[in-house]
Amino acid sequence: MANKFIDSELLDRAIVFAVRAHHNTERRGKGFPYIVHPMEAVSIVASITSDQELLAAAALHDTVEDTDVTVEDIRCEFGDRIAGLVYAETDRFTDGVSEEDSWYDRKKAAIDRLAAASRDVKMVAMGDKLSNMRAIYRDYMTQGDELWQIFHVKDKAAHEWRYRSLAASLAELSDTFAYQEFVYLIDQVFGNPV
Repeated sequence: MANKFIDSELLDRAIVFAVRAHHNTERRGKGFPYIVHPMEAVSIVASITSDQELLAAAALHDTVEDTDVTVEDIRCEFGDRIAGLVYAETDRFTDGVSEEDSWYDRKKAAIDRLAAASRDVKMVAMGDKLSNMRAIYRDYMTQGDELWQIFHVKDKAAHEWRYRSLAASLAELSDTFAYQEFVYLIDQVFGNPV
């Protein structure tokens, strides 16, 4: 049986771009190349949609936040829609304020933006957040509460607040397996909510 043809040129270009942007960087505390995370995000988004621009945005979602790539670079290379999707997924830092000191305010602002965002933005975010939650779950199963030490904020309750708030913001996707897995893993790590 022949495979169905899919025009993946845009996604292919985004993957190559992301590989170059994340070249020689490690996923924090994981011991493997950073690019594994965006590729897992692409796979998760592909379980929800075949929209090539959303898949491309998933591949590129950390390039602006974690590399020297700018939103304008993404716009020039991939267009306005993908640049907007990547920007929506990019953490906003405050000059002169440490990551630890700005963590709650940054995460709260991101959660609020996500709650008001389009379904497209939520699908890209789902790829990122579920990939992160899978990694947290794997680490929690082997390290227990020691795993929180690799984060800037080491308080487990703060992470629980963040992930449960993200789940609430992403509830529009509750009909997807990705969302259901996300909530399941949150409950596995933090316990069932009271």
